[in-house]
Order: sequence, then structure tokens, then C-alpha cells
Amino acid sequence: MSRPSFQTLVDSHRVGEPAYRKVRNVLAGATVIGLAASAAGYALDHRQFAFSWLVSLAWAVTLSMGALFFIMIGHLTGATWSVATRRIKENLAAAIPVGALLFLPVAFSLHELYEWTHADVVAHDALLQGKAPWLNEPFFLIRAAVYFAVWSLLALKLRSLSVRQDEDGGSLELTKAAARWSAPGTILAMITVALASFDWLMSLEPHWYSTIFGVYVYSGGALAAMAALALILIGLRQAGTLRSSVTMAHYHDIGKWIFALTVFWAYIAFSQYLLIWYANLPEETVWFQHRLTGSWRGVAAVLLFGNFVAPFLILISRAAKRRLGLLAAAAAWMLVMHYVDLYWIVMPVLHREGARPHWMDAAAFLAIGGAFGLAFWSRTRRDAVAPIGDLRFTDSLEHANA
Repeated sequence: MSRPSFQTLVDSHRVGEPAYRKVRNVLAGATVIGLAASAAGYALDHRQFAFSWLVSLAWAVTLSMGALFFIMIGHLTGATWSVATRRIKENLAAAIPVGALLFLPVAFSLHELYEWTHADVVAHDALLQGKAPWLNEPFFLIRAAVYFAVWSLLALKLRSLSVRQDEDGGSLELTKAAARWSAPGTILAMITVALASFDWLMSLEPHWYSTIFGVYVYSGGALAAMAALALILIGLRQAGTLRSSVTMAHYHDIGKWIFALTVFWAYIAFSQYLLIWYANLPEETVWFQHRLTGSWRGVAAVLLFGNFVAPFLILISRAAKRRLGLLAAAAAWMLVMHYVDLYWIVMPVLHREGARPHWMDAAAFLAIGGAFGLAFWSRTRRDAVAPIGDLRFTDSLEHANA
């Protein structure tokens, strides 16, 4: 193993106790408030609660799965530059098991969410009868359990291998093992995320289908994961952690990833829209019709400019990616836009006439975002926030970006 550089020795790879307690208390408070308000919302309006909960759960799960995707791609490609930032992604992905617990309200709200769970509706609908072997409640719940099991196994196993390297001072065998897990893991993640997006989101309107929908959802999650990575690293830097290990060159490359994924998300979104618009089949165009009527047209415009045009223009320059204040603002904005994107996908099923923000939306976001945040943050106390035992860690510190 190469000898650690001086900056590795003087850098802090641990979160200070005061900073840890402060963030933990904020996240715990948000979770408690969100859960209490959501419980009240469940009693007052079960259907509104179900839709609000689904949007926030999809936001958190896709973000964590985006982080898992980049972990596995890093292991497969042997990327050196990203090693110093990998533990943050590992901690984000390791929050996925919490999603299994938070999925329970969805499991108990299938009748409020999904048309295909109504036997009387299916009985008079030939298309839904044809989809019944896939769209039925027992199989739906079994698939959800399989998704979370696969995701949790991959996330926890890869993090475990990484932490073991810290403990034994570096092991080439552990690096190879992470790559072996990542090869099938990447394929499984792509397939299961696509299927989960079909199940949880696309089947809200079961007559509509799009083969590119899974890529659309996962690209949004990958973008959110990279935005969250930038925001967390900048926050840790301000708290005195990873100030030397994550350099301006790393932030530059993270900014480039956010920029690239913004373009990719827009490309997939436009491709889906263009193909459906060109074919002009009623069973396909109806999905966009519901999302381009009333005030939903305004939400679509916000997505176009907020999730593509504005970040494209802001992050296209080299200087913008190296101004941490601007990068943090852009990252926070992209996380908001990811929520708006999922809201635009889900809520027109409940509110056909137009967007109607509800206090339960905020309650669900506090509950789920706080719970995922606590799961992430608790791991920063157990282990170093950088994979200091990785054989490529020292080389990652020397990463330069022209």
C-alpha cells in the first residue's frame, strides 16, 4: 500500500461530537414532528396521506439507489478520483433498509393508491384483467420485499467490505471482492429500480405504459444522489471534516456529474415525450394530458426550466463548479427539483384539476427525509467518513482536474 501523504495525516476523517449531536437532534426532531403530523393526516384523510407518503418515499429511495449505483460503478471501473468521496455514498445507500420499514404505510394503502386493487373496476376492464397476473396485491408486496432485500444486501455488503479495509489497513482482496459484488449488483439494481418504478409509480395509471420510464426515474435518483453528495461534503468541510481529503478537483468533478446528469435526465424526459407525442396514441398521450392541464402545466414548466435550463446555464462554466457556495445552492435546488419531478408524476392521479399542495406533503417529507437522514448520519459516528483503508485512497488525494 502506498504511503499516506502529509495531508492525509492532518485531515479529519471523523465528525466532531458537537456537530454530530447538533445534526442528529435536528434530524430526530424533524422525524418526530413529521411522523406525528403524518399519523394525524392518516386519520383525517387516508388517501391524501397515501399519495403524500408515496412521493417522499420515492424521493428518498431513488436518492439512496442513485448513491448505490455510483458506488458499484466506481468499483467496476476502478475509478480513483471518487474514492475519497465513496464513504458518503456508502452511508447514503446504507439507509435503504429504513425504506423497507417506511414502505409499510404504502402496503396498507394500496386500495387508496392503485386502481387495479379494486375488484369491481378490474371486473369491467379487459386491460386490467390482462395485467392481473402482475398487478395483484400479493405479488406486488412480494416484489417490493424482493426489491428491498436486494438493495439492502448490496448496500450493506459493499459498505461492510469498505469498512473492513479501514480496519485491516488495506486489502487488495477486499477491493476485488467489492468489484465482484458490483458486477451483478449493477445489473440487479437497474432491473429492480425499473420494476419498482413500474410498480409504485407507473401503475398509478395502469392503462399507461412507457418502456423508458424506469430509466427516467433512475436518472432522477442518480442526479439527486450526486447533488446530495455535493451538499453533504460541503457541509462537512465547513465543520472541519475532509477539508484536505476532498479537494477542489473533487468538487469540480462532482459538479460535472451534476451537469451531465441534468442533461441526461432532460434527454430521457424529452425522448419519452417525443415518442409518445409522435405516435399520438390515446392510451399513451393520456398520461401527459393529465400532467399538462390546469396548473399542472405550470409544474411541468418549472421542471423544464428548474431541472434543466437553469442548472445547465449555471453549471456549464468551469468556475461555477469550483465555487462551493454556488455548487451547494445548485445541489440543494436539484434535490428540490427531484421532489417536484416525483410530485408531478404521482399527484395528478389524486388531483386531476391541478396542483394542490397539502400540509401532509411537508409532514411526509419531514418524516421520511428525517428517518433516512438519521440512518445516514448515525453511520458517520461509527466509522471514518472516508474509506481511508482503500488502496487507492492516497492516489485519490492527489487527484487533479485541469
